[in-house]
Amino acid sequence: MIKAVFFAIFDNDEGPKVLHQVPTESITAGPSSTTQPLIHFPSVSSFLIPRPNFCSNLISFTHNGYRLLSYPICISSSTYARNAYLFNFAFVLDEETPFASYTTVILKLASLMRTLEEQSRFLSKDTSPPNRGKIYALCEVLMEDLNNYCETQIPIDEFNTLNIKLFPTYPPPPPLLPHHVPLSTVRLADLVDDNWDLTMLRILPYIDGVNGVKQISLRADADYNLTRKAVQHLLYYGCLLLLDIFQYGAIYAPTAEIAQFVENPEAQAECARYVAIPPEQQDSKDTTVQVKSLSGTRIAELYLALRQGLTVKTWYLEHQSDLSDVDVRRFVTFGVIKGFLYRVHKYAISPSALKHTKAASKKQGWPAKGKGGTISDAAAGELGLAQYLDGTHCFDEICTELMISEKDLIRKLKDWPDVQIIHR
Repeated sequence: MIKAVFFAIFDNDEGPKVLHQVPTESITAGPSSTTQPLIHFPSVSSFLIPRPNFCSNLISFTHNGYRLLSYPICISSSTYARNAYLFNFAFVLDEETPFASYTTVILKLASLMRTLEEQSRFLSKDTSPPNRGKIYALCEVLMEDLNNYCETQIPIDEFNTLNIKLFPTYPPPPPLLPHHVPLSTVRLADLVDDNWDLTMLRILPYIDGVNGVKQISLRADADYNLTRKAVQHLLYYGCLLLLDIFQYGAIYAPTAEIAQFVENPEAQAECARYVAIPPEQQDSKDTTVQVKSLSGTRIAELYLALRQGLTVKTWYLEHQSDLSDVDVRRFVTFGVIKGFLYRVHKYAISPSALKHTKAASKKQGWPAKGKGGTISDAAAGELGLAQYLDGTHCFDEICTELMISEKDLIRKLKDWPDVQIIHR
């Protein structure tokens, strides 16, 4: 949130000076004022109205627990008293406030004001007293609209309007690998318009919480790299979650967060609605269907029955009578999404395979492949399975990359007598 907006200039008699500030006396206060300004302007004035060489640069610094963001402008012209006009519009934010989205606002505001000043001397000809007039009103509306609506549209004159929108800044999406399974958190079909990317439109029908990224690209007959970029785009905006490939041979175990689920009847009821297999005569999208035969306590007990060393298949056979009306995939997915269930992955490590990989890479001049690294297709074909036996690639990733089943993978691993399989 913006704490203050102010307009400062270099006065020919007084030097750096704040002409307009919102709120009033938030930057400078009169001698008789009891208001404590947010910052001590004389201490930072050289950064806000700097030398001409430092103008036209984004300036961001912290002072007194606040962050000041500005883009000072210096316009050189013989029409001004000192052959130059220096001005600056600045924002005051909390020191911890993410400010990336405000930089574009400052840049756009400075650019427009520079243009207006060069065309009509919009700023320098304004003779309004401090905290009065059209420039003060502009600062006031700008701060109020951005804080309340994250956007503003301010008419400047007959021909110019200031249109600004704050776009949220999201953290980078998590690393995306071919075996990751995207699950939509919104109705993607409702967001589609005519301007959407063609690859995005092709892959949307296959984002169903079952297909991995590579499988989506194959089924949609789309380039994998383009598919990956499209999925990353949806991840960035929070439209997707990443899951593991569901298999009955997989192992899941509860985390410490399971205690919260056990004590939360509302979460248990939500789970019952999500995992229920609706009757054939009902619409599969009917969210009112519940697993009537299972109580919340029994659902929690079923989650607690999952543990290290127990596959989903074995767990299902042990509790088959309770799971007759339950979609097992959705049951496991619900726990993973809520964070009280995690996948126990299998990794293979072979010292002899590592030696083989390093020797082949050194001989051919290939870069070594680590977790998340890449090598050429030729190198991958030559190294084969050995490149994945360093303990950093799970079975899901290996099977997806080599397009083989887990059963075939285990059979191939027998070619390496010193291989060890680790569960973690």
